[in-house]
Amino acid sequence: MWTNEVTSMIIRGVGETLYMTLLSTIAGYVFGLPMGVMLAVSDKDGLAPNRFLYKTLDVIANVVRSIPFLILLILLIPFTRLIIGQSYGSTATVIPLVVAAVPFIGRMVESSIKEVDAGVIEAAKAMGAGNMRIICKVLLVEARTSLITGATIATGTILGYSAMSGVIGGGGLGDIAIRYGYYRYQMDIMVVTVVLLVVLVQLFQSVGMLLASRLDKRK
Repeated sequence: MWTNEVTSMIIRGVGETLYMTLLSTIAGYVFGLPMGVMLAVSDKDGLAPNRFLYKTLDVIANVVRSIPFLILLILLIPFTRLIIGQSYGSTATVIPLVVAAVPFIGRMVESSIKEVDAGVIEAAKAMGAGNMRIICKVLLVEARTSLITGATIATGTILGYSAMSGVIGGGGLGDIAIRYGYYRYQMDIMVVTVVLLVVLVQLFQSVGMLLASRLDKRK
């Protein structure tokens, strides 16, 4: 039966899912944005080519992204336990979410920056701008619409990853769906959690697309 306890559990699950998703996305960008910038800048056609730096970051990104998140989640249990003191719960899940998010975000940032018109970069160089100023005042500004679109995609992806963490008791709606919808065959709870996950993804996407549209200089 659908009781007040179930309703409270669902509400708590939504809160935990938002907590994991938003915190992981923010932390992912703290590390992923610089990684993406360095990938774009150090590429052979970049602002400051550096083959060793590019290859190192390229290998790291490719290796982490090639590991399915569920396997990565299990592989990082000892590390998560070392950092947090436990390997289950919404806070512990943030660690593998960030590890998975950083290379994903880095690649999207790299792609966004490489889309910037080379003529704009050459104009900044001709005016005597240094590399750091070009990165901050030209590349990131010119790529802002694409970066926001990428952030929207990243948030939705991380939300999906957070649901998968329910397999090991990661908390949130995914955990509820697995414990009640799968193990106990309570399909009403399963359906509600799935609908809420879809609603959250659509909400993030709508906000991100609206913001990207407002900042798009081409309009």
